[in-house]
Amino acid sequence: MRVVLDVNVLVSALISRKGAPAQILDRWEQDEFEIAISPAILQELDRVLHYPRLQERFHLPESGIVRFVRLLARHAIEAVVTEELALVESDPTDNRYLECALAVGAEIVVSGDHHLLELGEYQGVQILSPAGFLALLRLERPEKDEELK
Repeated sequence: MRVVLDVNVLVSALISRKGAPAQILDRWEQDEFEIAISPAILQELDRVLHYPRLQERFHLPESGIVRFVRLLARHAIEAVVTEELALVESDPTDNRYLECALAVGAEIVVSGDHHLLELGEYQGVQILSPAGFLALLRLERPEKDEELK
């Protein structure tokens, strides 16, 4: 299964090893699904991780940021986006997640962003919250859920 993770999910997983976003990354590392990512998403991730407000609160070391971005760049499926969407008008940058999903044939976008979650689905791509995606993984592989406890 191919999945696109919103930057808010990736950042949450990095700053807190508790919660659904961190569990999602753990399950990715267990090869339960593939992450797809585009250059635009990687750039946004790097930009957000350098926000002064985030730096002040979580003291993210530069080496950790670089390592995390490189991990995704190396191990995620890189999408070559050829189609620009104008679906989410109130926050046009949210379109990049659907563009990425369509470019690689991903089945799911995982996001905490209400603009995307309100869509629910677009051209066969489900849009799920982190908790919703974890519930789906638990249904598909309940034995993995027991192993991770």
